[in-house]
Amino acid sequence: MPKFIGLIGYPLKHSISPYFQQAALDYYHLDIRYEAWETGPQKLEAIIAKLRESRKLGANVTVPHKEAVLPLLDGIDDLANLIGAVNTIVRRDDKLLGFNTDADGFLQALHKEGHFEPEGKRAVILGAGGVAKAVCFALVQEKASSLIIVNRTPARARALADSLRSYIAKIGLKTEVTTLSWQSLTSGGTFGRCHLIINCTTIGMKYSPQEGQSPLSLAVIPSGVLVYDLVYNPCPTPLLLVAEKAGANTLDGLAMLVYQGAASFELWTGREPPLDIMLKRAREVIGGER
Repeated sequence: MPKFIGLIGYPLKHSISPYFQQAALDYYHLDIRYEAWETGPQKLEAIIAKLRESRKLGANVTVPHKEAVLPLLDGIDDLANLIGAVNTIVRRDDKLLGFNTDADGFLQALHKEGHFEPEGKRAVILGAGGVAKAVCFALVQEKASSLIIVNRTPARARALADSLRSYIAKIGLKTEVTTLSWQSLTSGGTFGRCHLIINCTTIGMKYSPQEGQSPLSLAVIPSGVLVYDLVYNPCPTPLLLVAEKAGANTLDGLAMLVYQGAASFELWTGREPPLDIMLKRAREVIGGER
């Protein structure tokens, strides 16, 4: 009898996680199926309850549930608790435990694929949701010199900034954290001194309401900056196409997706994730080979 792992989010039509996760499970000949469980907000509690069934091993959690899922779990590890977002759930005995592998996946891709070291660098982050939280805490831990958080809902940006400042004061770091209005994205001055721009929103994502759109125009992106779009489908995204025209360096979200997924795989199975196989399958799917 097979066991099951799922991806919980809404919408999920763009997701390629089932393809590369299944490739990893098949590599070890495990009788486990990884499925997409598209779940609107009103059905989140019910789908989490079903994870307690004996044939369920856990789940990945994506937009828009990474924060909403926290009170539905029995335990949350220290990093996920600090970040305030969960992207991986593991069932252990009769307990549902929450983890965050986004922060590590983000940094691995930034270092290995982007060849970028955040220490002493200035970053602008678009968005203030679950993945933005992981990104911001990761950059603080890597000793970035400053973060500017820009979000459509100013209160969410301020709340994230406040939690980051509290953490920075507690551990004795010196990262400066500020927020700006969404309208500031039309001003080149917002990015004039930054080294890194990270899109943590779904703008430009395939099948989203903002498909085909870029959050930034050509005029505001400085030459030489690294633009890191966590959207991975399509590849390249509208933002990265604009960034290339501006003379910026670019990094797409595919490597982060696979690195965070590999960490999740290890939590569910206890096995070393076959990264090469996962990356190869992810690239095949994005390239149209399903």
